[in-house]
Amino acid sequence: MPLCFIEPHDAIRVILESVGKEARRQLLGELIRAWVDDIPEEQLASHYARAVQDLDDADLSMLAAWHASLEIGQPIPSRDFLLRVFPTLGDNRREALKLAAGFRGEEAFESGISEEQALNTVLPSLSRTRAEELVNESLELYVWDRIGSDN
Repeated sequence: MPLCFIEPHDAIRVILESVGKEARRQLLGELIRAWVDDIPEEQLASHYARAVQDLDDADLSMLAAWHASLEIGQPIPSRDFLLRVFPTLGDNRREALKLAAGFRGEEAFESGISEEQALNTVLPSLSRTRAEELVNESLELYVWDRIGSDN
């Protein structure tokens, strides 16, 4: 009997295509967070700048509100402020990028931008180890989706 092996990156794609809208949304969110975790430190600022550039006013306000929770001063919901303060966030820079990229990803999901585009951007940059971890989460979402979530 032949055995079939599938790479973790491909398994994530297959599972994503097999679940409903809410499970896809959650899986894409997990992919974005994993991608941010794997970004080299020296590239964080450039990715943050790209993510913030595409945010609308409501998302800029929510990101500024998150900054307020860090007590870094009076946050202003503007791109200039958010970009200027990013280097001062220290260990919170990855979290800020996860939020900004998540807002951007959510907008893309809502406007119908293809999940394929997100996958083509994020999946290749994930390490094999990280992709294997995401396969496990993907399988949990698959089961959750199949046992009766509201999709």
